[in-house]
Amino acid sequence: MLSYRFAARSHGHEWPAYFQRRAAEVQDPLLRRFFAADWPAPDTPIGEVPLVALDLETTGLDVQRHAIVSIGLVPFNLDRIMLAQRRYWLVRPSRPLSEASIAFHRITHSEVAEAPDLGDILPELLEALSGRLAVVHFRHIERPFLDEAIKARLGEGVRFPVIDTMSLEARLYRLSLWSRLRRWMRRPPVSIRLGDSRRRYGLPLYQGHHALVDALATAELFQAQVASHYGPELPVSALWT
Repeated sequence: MLSYRFAARSHGHEWPAYFQRRAAEVQDPLLRRFFAADWPAPDTPIGEVPLVALDLETTGLDVQRHAIVSIGLVPFNLDRIMLAQRRYWLVRPSRPLSEASIAFHRITHSEVAEAPDLGDILPELLEALSGRLAVVHFRHIERPFLDEAIKARLGEGVRFPVIDTMSLEARLYRLSLWSRLRRWMRRPPVSIRLGDSRRRYGLPLYQGHHALVDALATAELFQAQVASHYGPELPVSALWT
């Protein structure tokens, strides 16, 4: 198992103070309940933490120019995945779909025309996330896009700790001595994309770019990462960011 040496990087002990401060200062009752939820303490073993895999599909990668089109959530822990509690929302983006986006996600103009605005599903979304540690693959999508979308609708944004399975793979395959040796030998870097990461753990290949399927794939990947490299006793602050 890996040591706890990464814990200092995550600044995990700042999150409880942040939640307490935000619960006292936000005006919207939805956000007040979200921040006041029973969040795991930094020293909680990861095996005891309620988790939720989260995936967003967006019209592009720039939070200032693109928007959310679908959201997938899958609650889980290290022992089981609660598929019966899974949630999936198709939402109407605040910016038009591009042809590239339609080809990528296979979500069409007619589908989003009938979909609700993200603001309409916010009560359900925030309730599903409250008190659960979100697990994502590439945190630079889920957290900033949700923050911007909620800020546009409620006038106040939201941030929360996440575990990024892509970052965990980067620790192993991009920042290690072995990876530096590969670069010195001019070998291509090891892919840390979701499908390639899953393949290293013997997980099945799923059709990607669907928010619910990718959320499930992320949950399974994290379970495999912890089983292979960390262990359930690791404090959550060593993994969240």
